[in-house]
Amino acid sequence: MDNRTFRYSVLLVEGIKITPQSIYPAFVLLLMAYIFIMLSNIGILLQIVIQKSLHEPMHLLFCNLTVNDVMGSTLLVPRLLKDILTDPSERYISYVECVFQAYLTNLNVTTSHTILMIMAFDRYVAICNPLRYPAIMTSKMIVKLSVGAWGVALVLMGIPLGLTIRLSHCRYVIQAMMCDNAALFKLSCENVVINNIFGLTFTVVLFTSSMVCVGLTYLRIAMVCIKSKNKATNSKAIKTCSTHLIAYLIMLISGLIIIVLHRFPELTESRKLSSLMFHVVPPSMNPIIYGLQAKEIRHIFLKVFRNKVNSK
Repeated sequence: MDNRTFRYSVLLVEGIKITPQSIYPAFVLLLMAYIFIMLSNIGILLQIVIQKSLHEPMHLLFCNLTVNDVMGSTLLVPRLLKDILTDPSERYISYVECVFQAYLTNLNVTTSHTILMIMAFDRYVAICNPLRYPAIMTSKMIVKLSVGAWGVALVLMGIPLGLTIRLSHCRYVIQAMMCDNAALFKLSCENVVINNIFGLTFTVVLFTSSMVCVGLTYLRIAMVCIKSKNKATNSKAIKTCSTHLIAYLIMLISGLIIIVLHRFPELTESRKLSSLMFHVVPPSMNPIIYGLQAKEIRHIFLKVFRNKVNSK
């Protein structure tokens, strides 16, 4: 393979730097985390799909989050497990595969926000307009919200990646844990001001709209709870909203840490670790803090568990 073919067709992923003594412990720990993410998210997803009693708007919208978490973790962890056992000088990836991975990576991040935004809307309608909830949150509305959450991300993520693909690249080392849009356009020796401006603008708009939407939603919910004198209703509202809010804050903080660390090149390894946490921590926590906190899902899990124990 000549140098020109190598530089333009095959890239080298820098990945995470791990000491020889930490290779196997890191591999086992990450593998266990991945297995837990798959079992917990897919388990809850199947329960919601199979059990008709769980075919409620809140649970059906949550299915979007489980699918996105499974996609994000599967996109990163298996490849990372392979790279951990591979010599750093042999972690090759084709340019086409890297572009595809970058698109899915940014799609995963964007849909994390849009999905939690539509889930916040569901909680807003349920608490602030309880009498109109069945009329508003129909099956058609759930489909529209889900398609909108994924559709917006699918379309928008094509723009920055399109701006990156047009660039020629004079470098071949992906200075990141995995391929993403920023790592790709940093391979170019051309002027990437447009890429930086669009990327920063898109990030600011996404995070700002997400925080404003969720913030205003919960402010409105809080006002309704304060005015209401029904303690049972308020208690239920606080319980259902707190799980969603915790899931949102974990995702938001994880994402903001990565963005901040991007401004400090000397903290590259810390940024890689933060990126790993973004694809592992929220997908691990969401089934616990949201799925299993839901009374209906928890009861079904306990019922299944008791049946298995009794059958033995």
